[in-house]
Amino acid sequence: MWKNINGSAVFAGGKEAFEDAAQTALRCPLFRPDSEEEWTAEEARSCYNCRYRRWTKESFQCVKGGCP
Repeated sequence: MWKNINGSAVFAGGKEAFEDAAQTALRCPLFRPDSEEEWTAEEARSCYNCRYRRWTKESFQCVKGGCP
């Protein structure tokens, strides 16, 4: 669910793929929840709520390189 853009792992689903982001986070051994004030998804375990995501214009980048 990742694409490589200029050497960075960017989530291919964009900002509205809530189910895909949750499923990806369930498989990710590097997931760590961000503070609740920063959450954007209802599911606690979601890439959208991970402390290692950095928002981009279209999606977000995983600073840990993306998970399987």
